[in-house]
Amino acid sequence: MDLIYQKATAGDLDLLTETRIEVLRAANGLSGDTDMGEVERESRAYYSKALRDGTHTAYLVFDGDCFAGAGGISYYQVMPTYHNPSGNRAYIMNMYTRPEYRRRGIAYRTLDLLVEDAKARGISHIAQEATAMGRPLYEKYGFKLMSGEMELPL
Repeated sequence: MDLIYQKATAGDLDLLTETRIEVLRAANGLSGDTDMGEVERESRAYYSKALRDGTHTAYLVFDGDCFAGAGGISYYQVMPTYHNPSGNRAYIMNMYTRPEYRRRGIAYRTLDLLVEDAKARGISHIAQEATAMGRPLYEKYGFKLMSGEMELPL
C-alpha cells in the first residue's frame, strides 16, 4: 500500500463535498435516501470560500487512484484570553477513513498533518467533536475531554 497524503485545493471540491456527505451519513446513521441536498450545497460553498481564504485546510488520502480517507481543520478567532492571547483557534472536522483502509494509521497520520498545519499558524488550541469510534484516536494523540462547555440548541 503506497499512500499519498495530498493537501486539498479548490480543484478537489467535488471529492471534498462527497466525502463530507459520506461522513455525515456515517456519523448520524443516515440512509442513502436521506435528502442531503441543502447540506451538500452549503458544504460545497463552505469549501470553496474557506480553501480560498485560508480558513480551512483539508488532506485527502489516496492508495493509488483509490480514495482512502480525509480530514480537515477549520480556523477561527474568538475573544483573546489569558491562555490564548491571539484568540486564534482551530477545529478538527471531517476525519474519515474508508472502512477497508481502517486500522492502518491513516487517520493518525492525517491528524498529524492537520496539527502540524495548525502549529505552523501559531494556533495553541485545537478542539474537535469525536464519535465513539474516533475517540480512541484523539485520546491516543493527546486530546483531552473538555468539561464545562455547554451548548444551547436554537
